[in-house]
Parts: sequence; structure tokens; C-alpha cells
Amino acid sequence: MNKTKLSIAMLALMISFSKADAFTHPVTITDQGSFFAGGTVVTADGEYKKNEPLNFDGHTLHGDHAYVFYQIPKDAHKLALVFLHGAGQSGKTWETTPDGRDGFANIFLEKKYKTYVVDQPRRGRAGRSTVAENISANPDDQLWFNTFRIGVWPDYYENAAVSRDPKVLDQFLRQMTPNTGVFDNKVITSAMIEVMKKSGDSILVTHSQGGGPGWSTAVSSDNVKAVVAMEPGAFPFPKGEVPEVEKTSSPFPAQGTEYSKEDFLKLIKKPIIVYFGDNIPDEPTDNFGQDNWRVRQNLAVKFMETAKKYGGDVTIVKLPEVGIKGNTHFMFADLNNTDIAEHLEKWIKDRKLDR
Repeated sequence: MNKTKLSIAMLALMISFSKADAFTHPVTITDQGSFFAGGTVVTADGEYKKNEPLNFDGHTLHGDHAYVFYQIPKDAHKLALVFLHGAGQSGKTWETTPDGRDGFANIFLEKKYKTYVVDQPRRGRAGRSTVAENISANPDDQLWFNTFRIGVWPDYYENAAVSRDPKVLDQFLRQMTPNTGVFDNKVITSAMIEVMKKSGDSILVTHSQGGGPGWSTAVSSDNVKAVVAMEPGAFPFPKGEVPEVEKTSSPFPAQGTEYSKEDFLKLIKKPIIVYFGDNIPDEPTDNFGQDNWRVRQNLAVKFMETAKKYGGDVTIVKLPEVGIKGNTHFMFADLNNTDIAEHLEKWIKDRKLDR
């Protein structure tokens, strides 16, 4: 139904979800919908000719926007949660888990947070790109299985907090989705700034590759009041203080990103928490899937130390050290994701961000 046609009386009735496999308990929603945010319009050279449908001279293309699905529960907290996915993913990553349980979008909706689930520009439901991209069909499931620290194909890590059901793995691997245009941090940041204008004051929750544009969005948007970064792929540093790239057996080296000192200080004034899961070694290893996250975790510590030097509020949580064990790169979808949600909720309350 078109939202604009909903009567005030119908909105007053609200929508209650009580399906057992959708929520752990009923949630009353006062509003939900979707929208596109940001993006640009490009125009082809030449003059548009209305009687030549396959002559694209003068045609326009709307692209490079984000897609957002939002839900607002009754008696919601002031701050919303905005979820930005990682590499090879879309907003689906925050929704129902591959084994059918509540994902973070539902879990925090139940906790009375407004939720905004994003598909970044040139991915998923925001696939309209203004630049061309050759999308390969290379078989690469095993690369991601290893890199996401589920195990070393075809074996799972013994303590991995995931289902061993082949049907669940099938669901997980089908979440992977390609870029329809080149990954561009500036394009994503530009769209995310517009997302934040729509969501209002929010806590930005990022995963993996989404961490990079997450930092720059937090710098550029006053609507970002805090950042939750789950195993981010990149970390910001002030100019002249970017650490050397640490050697790794992974094909994906961990590199710091240089920011002006002014922007870095603006970022670290906001509360930041960074999460890392299990099976990340302290010493170098030939297991590239693990070593990839060893160097990123090391870089995270350097980021925290640099931020604290300038008075920043940055917390790094290594989940095994707080008694939450077996987590993969997708901790928010693992079998113990409710434990992680409770840990995050406590941090939000401790920082008085739930008011």
C-alpha cells in the first residue's frame, strides 16, 4: 500500500508482528517504509530525440544512491540505529540470519530502537551505478568461507558459533552480491550523509568494508552521535601518523587511512566501540583467513591508542576476552548474536545514548 494513502486512523492502529519465526516477541511498529538517499544524475552528450527510443543521446541516468528500509517501533529511543554492511553484502546481512533467527535489525527493533538498514550505492537494491563495471562470475565461495573465519574449507573451526547444516551454509553464501560499479568511498559517504539526514540523530553500525565510509560519514555528519564498528576493514589516523602496513599472508593488507588532524579530532569526540570475534591469532600465521584479521586487529589497537592520546573515547572489544566465544566475521548473525547485542546495548546505556 502506498504510504501516502494510509489514513491517520490506520497509522494509529499500528502494525503488530507476532510471528514466532520473525520476532522473539511481538513488536508494535508505528511506521515503516523505504527510500533512496543521495546519488547523482548524469546526462549523455547530444540532444534527446523523442522518436528514436534506442538513441541514448541526451538521456539521463539516476544512480549512485543508497537504498534504505526503516522501521520505527512504539515508544522508540531517541537515537536510531543505522546499519551499513560490508564487502560482498547488502542490507540482508542485518536481517534474518541464515539459520532463520533474528538478525540485529530485529533484535534492536525489539529493544525499541528505530532501525535503518542500508544497501550502499552500487550494491543490492541500490545497484544503479553511473560508472560501468564488469561483473565476474568467478567461483569464490571458499575464499570467503576462509576469510570470514568460518573455518578452512571444507572444515569449520571447532568452536565456530555457526550451524553446520549445509542448508544454512547455502543460505549464507547466497547473501554474497557483486558491486555493480567500482567501490568508491566518497560515493558511499556522500549517500550515507543523506541517509543520516533522513534517520536523524543516530548510532552508525558498520561491518567490515563498511567501516571505511562509516568513519568518513561520522566525520561529515553531525547526525552520527556514535559509531559501532564490527571488524572494520580500515581505520583512520591523523596526517603524519598513519602506521606502516604490517606484513601478512592475507591478500588483503590492512592499511590505515589518513585524515586531517581536524577531521580526526572531530571523529574521536564521538563514542566509538570496535568489535572483533574469535580465532584471531596473536602471531603471524600462514592461515590467510586468520592472518587477515590479526593485522586488522593490531591496526585497531593503534587507532585506539592514537585516539586516546588526543582524548578520544574508543573501546576495543575482543569477544573471547569478555566470555563470548566462537564468533566469525559475522558475529551479529552467529548463534550467540543475542549475547553480542546485549553487550552492545550495555555500552549504549553506559554512554547514555539510549535516552
